[in-house]
Amino acid sequence: MITITETAAARITAMKEEEGNSSLKLRVGVKGGGCSGLSYGLGFDANQAEDDTLFEVSGIDVLVDSESKPIVHGLVIDYKENMMGGGFTIENPNAIANCGCGASFRTAQNEGTPENC
Repeated sequence: MITITETAAARITAMKEEEGNSSLKLRVGVKGGGCSGLSYGLGFDANQAEDDTLFEVSGIDVLVDSESKPIVHGLVIDYKENMMGGGFTIENPNAIANCGCGASFRTAQNEGTPENC
């Protein structure tokens, strides 16, 4: 369903260790907002909701809510570093358009409500 590269998995594992809570899972989802209508949400969560899907990718426990599941199907999460620092990148085969700042996207089925960047 979701791919997490080796580099991203290492960074996520390090960040989880910094939190000091072994029960944390990576929550991946989308919400309305941004120039193109939808934006990604990545963060740690210890609580699994009733409508969440829990699965393991690259040694990382991942939670995805039922509304986000079809939108994030096929997602590739990577982590890249350069001279300016590092950050996670997300490649989504379902996205048909991305905003110029790279913070939001839209799909053919889910356009969301665009906001100003």
